[in-house]
Amino acid sequence: MPLSTLAEGLPFPLGATWDGKGVNFALFSAHATKVELCLFDRHGRTETDRIELPEFTDEVWHGYVADLGPGTVYGYRVHGPYEPSAGHRFNPNKLLLDPYAKAHVGALKWHPSVFGYTIGHKQGDLSFDKRDSARHVPKCKVVDTAFTWEHPARVRVPWDRTIVYELHARGYTRAHPLVPVKQRGTFAGLGHKAVIDYIRGLGVTTVELMPVHSFLNDSHLLDRGLANYWGYNTIGFFASDPQFYSDGSVNEFKHMVDRMHEAGLEVILDVVYNHTAEGNELGPTLSFKGIDNASYYRLVPDDPRHYINDTGTGNTLNLSHPRVLQMVTDSLRYWVTEMNVDGFRFDLATILGREPDGFDEGGGFLDSCRQDPILSSVKLIAEPWDCGPGGYQVGGFPPGWAEWNDQFRDTVRAYWKGDEGTSADLATRLTASGDKFNRRGRRPWASLNFVCAHDGFTLNDLVSYNDKHNEANGEENRDGHSDNKSWNCGEEGPTDNAEVRALRERQKRNLLATLLLSAGTPMLLAGDEFGRTQQGNNNAYCQDNAISWVDWAGIDEDGRALADFVRKLTTLRDTLPVLRRNRFLTGEYNARLDVTDVKWLDPTGSTLTSEQWGDAQMRCFGMVIDGRAQASGIVKPASDATLLLVFNAHHDVVDFVLPDIPGSDQWTCLIDTNAPVRDELPEFDAGDVYQVTGRSLLLFALHARGETARIFRRLEGALTE
Repeated sequence: MPLSTLAEGLPFPLGATWDGKGVNFALFSAHATKVELCLFDRHGRTETDRIELPEFTDEVWHGYVADLGPGTVYGYRVHGPYEPSAGHRFNPNKLLLDPYAKAHVGALKWHPSVFGYTIGHKQGDLSFDKRDSARHVPKCKVVDTAFTWEHPARVRVPWDRTIVYELHARGYTRAHPLVPVKQRGTFAGLGHKAVIDYIRGLGVTTVELMPVHSFLNDSHLLDRGLANYWGYNTIGFFASDPQFYSDGSVNEFKHMVDRMHEAGLEVILDVVYNHTAEGNELGPTLSFKGIDNASYYRLVPDDPRHYINDTGTGNTLNLSHPRVLQMVTDSLRYWVTEMNVDGFRFDLATILGREPDGFDEGGGFLDSCRQDPILSSVKLIAEPWDCGPGGYQVGGFPPGWAEWNDQFRDTVRAYWKGDEGTSADLATRLTASGDKFNRRGRRPWASLNFVCAHDGFTLNDLVSYNDKHNEANGEENRDGHSDNKSWNCGEEGPTDNAEVRALRERQKRNLLATLLLSAGTPMLLAGDEFGRTQQGNNNAYCQDNAISWVDWAGIDEDGRALADFVRKLTTLRDTLPVLRRNRFLTGEYNARLDVTDVKWLDPTGSTLTSEQWGDAQMRCFGMVIDGRAQASGIVKPASDATLLLVFNAHHDVVDFVLPDIPGSDQWTCLIDTNAPVRDELPEFDAGDVYQVTGRSLLLFALHARGETARIFRRLEGALTE
């Protein structure tokens, strides 16, 4: 390339930036001695030019090349010491991905040349491999970020109204009959009107996409005819994986977000900033490892040849390094400001709060998010655990964060399974787990409640299998959790037994009602609303096939009925403010208002005693949420509906006396999971005995006057057939 096209350029912004006349390239590497920019044809097959970046400023290598533009395919070769024992693994024979690349071209082909060392050499990873990897690795592509948004403003659903819907961007539409074949499994398919109309019609508010960042398929999976379907194996934090595009344009993602926003739906991304796909010292050299291994990764302090593995995946990103922290926060801001997403769920988020001495809620990354005017304005959700020392941090994240609450999951599962001694713990989980989150001004929404997620059994399988059945993964059923707190209701797997099938459907309704009627932020796994199955596989991370794809054509009558029941629950949650208050229910008596926000009752209608709570055999109790209780920091009574929830995990009928509560002496039964479809909502007097079916949940509302009464009349049409 003529020198006349090359200029010094700028050290910022990092990545490849087109200005309308040419492209500025900037790459951080503190320990490199030279950086070469390699240009390729549009398919990424043939290297056409190699340019040494001319400047090195503040540990950033940079240069500007005129007459280049969007569509330019490129990669880097980075020179420096190859001293694994000192933490350096530079090898210019390996073509490297730009950490800031906005798009990737091609896929990794597993070949010995993609490793920085020579496989099989007696010195192992201390050896140096001279083979060129360019033919076998993905490349980067310069993009034009211009896009005209029809709905540029984010939706900004308030946390107290948020219902998260977790789905896989490929699997959700891969078998959807109304989506054009070319668009199935892509962002275009997800943005299809029929798909969005269905999601919106469920009453959920926020679509959480499992990882869409560019990721790799592990060689051992490909050898078994499998794939890294879930995508928790990131290699690029700014680029979406090419498989999600039907036309190869990054604007396809933007169009999908635009359509979601038009429908009033938020889009949040499940992101993996805790590790990369390069693995440990025996993994490939594809990007960060070859650019500046000692900066990007946490290395064992007295043995930097090896990696700290708090993630269980071989390596851990070093967010204590300012440039690595910058990369992660730059990536997040890019997805908010350029791609218009509404928030993030952080995989193994404890890693992000780790400093050399362990987890610190005042660590660099968490502090960065709290003070950043962009990131602090979007939804931030932590998976608050990793496998490192002190890695379990549920309730330990700072204000402003929501957290996946696995204690809600485990307790709700155990209670409806019929385990002894779970009722008292369930009461805590129903009230947004105040034992974990009621501190520092955090709100009930900080507890993100779920019963099922991508990792584990689906709702259908939770009530259909006692044991995992992961044989299709090729690991002799050794993978995946064995303690699922599941119960097959009497028979393992699919059955024609009408009694077992009826019990399973009721158990699904119990679990869904518990989730959507509890305080906190509910998250629903896509397909659970109609009983999607994974055939007992509780670790389908490698199944890019019918095991994981949503089977739209297979939805039967029971599935449609269950989806209708979910719509009733989301309608209730949306309509009744008392179900989503921004104050923790504590059970404390408010003398100024003469009211207790929540009361716990035994089947006689009396207040539960400590002895009863301690009875391991106690499986039926009531929960009264008083609509008069203080709803905000202003000390005044509210005028919301007063509700009674009755939980019965006992196998048999329990006679429950409806309590006498100030305000009215009549109750309306809004939900009975034993009778999900009714022509009218039955009414009862205080003191009446309601026969609560074994293994069922009920919701009653106290009769009211004024606006609350009008709300009930509107609800009646939504809850009856």
